[in-house]
Amino acid sequence: MKGNYDKAFENVVRLRVMSILMVNAEYDFNSFKELLEVTDGNLASHLKNLEKQEYISVNKSFVGRKPLTNYSATDSGKRAFQEHLEFLENLINENKP
Repeated sequence: MKGNYDKAFENVVRLRVMSILMVNAEYDFNSFKELLEVTDGNLASHLKNLEKQEYISVNKSFVGRKPLTNYSATDSGKRAFQEHLEFLENLINENKP
């Protein structure tokens, strides 16, 4: 079977984070929180998980005096996500009558 199942994307929040980062160069913490409707702690743990896998990179800066944390998908993260999607697509196609 083509593609590669990746446990990093088993959770729907991480799957959605990567989906967002595949179509946006970067995305900030509060925008993720608002769009995904999750708590700070829940989102932070999922982002940390993806960062640990080196699937996303983190860029912390300040806008005026307010901290801003932006996330972007790494090349290896994009590749892993594409392979995961291929795996799911092939799984669906294999099970069609």
